[in-house]
Amino acid sequence: MTTLTITAKGQITLRRELLQFLGIAPGQQVEVNKLANGVLALQAVAPHGLEAFAGCLPPPNKALSLEEINTIIANGWAGQP
Repeated sequence: MTTLTITAKGQITLRRELLQFLGIAPGQQVEVNKLANGVLALQAVAPHGLEAFAGCLPPPNKALSLEEINTIIANGWAGQP
């Protein structure tokens, strides 16, 4: 069990291992739910829209030139692989 200290402003700081356990990254929001008997439940808020999509693909092996990108686009429109 981890014990946290409440500051004079009523704030707490979660230790790194707790953030990692919850899967929470810096800048991400946390949802707090009040349960019975004075228990609070924390969970990461799932990102929405573009934020949910950004970073989900692995980085490319190499960067493509503008000419290579245009060729790929033209072949796609022409129905060629």
